[in-house]
Amino acid sequence: MSVKNPDREAIAHGRITNETIRTKPSVPTWALKITMAITGLFFALFVVGHMAGNLKLYLPAHDGDEALDIYGEFLRDLGAPLIPHGHLLWMIRIVLLACVIAHIYGAFALTARSKQSRGKFKRTNLMGGLDSFATKTMLVTGAVLLLFIIFHLLDLTMGVQPVAPEAFVHGEVKANMIATFSRWPVTIFYVLAMCCLFLHLTHGIRLAASDLGITGAKWRQVFVILAYIIPAVVCIANIVMPLSVALGWVS
Repeated sequence: MSVKNPDREAIAHGRITNETIRTKPSVPTWALKITMAITGLFFALFVVGHMAGNLKLYLPAHDGDEALDIYGEFLRDLGAPLIPHGHLLWMIRIVLLACVIAHIYGAFALTARSKQSRGKFKRTNLMGGLDSFATKTMLVTGAVLLLFIIFHLLDLTMGVQPVAPEAFVHGEVKANMIATFSRWPVTIFYVLAMCCLFLHLTHGIRLAASDLGITGAKWRQVFVILAYIIPAVVCIANIVMPLSVALGWVS
């Protein structure tokens, strides 16, 4: 294997140069992969729970209170009275933010190391199809999802204008969803983001199984199935909700 700036005199006398091929990374590659696998699966569980909660959009009101608003108040009351109102929910958001930062750092670090190892040679002989497309676009779909997360927080969590609609009212979850998805550009952006989420989750779940050492044939088949079913269910549900509001099916 070649090295940069080798000791030519040492090589001429049959001795191996003492120069290292690359410097030792501050964070081992295996640690980055495990971090990305764990945070990725955590995100997958989160989006499933988030989707299930948002489906209360279709439930009828109870004693004049919308089911989605009751669910939102339940989340804000988590940990009460031991933990002040809304504090536990923000703690969970901070943990999610830390996971996002760790996930992004791992993605760029592993990509840089991969390019350094390959040098001028590019990856070839990929299988093609959806799997290869998802693999090659992981950074792109990840960037779109990062923009989506920022937009979603400004829109439906904090109500920051002009991202959020003018009718935004804290605590009125269903009304805020109807107001924001009544704007077609926002709905289209959500739909495109969900398509990116499908690609990102599909490849990410399969890769997480490999990085976590799940190599048994049966377990790998289970993860392959889950890698398509979970993203498909989440993305279809998250696409139907904004479209149903934009088309006037929910009001």
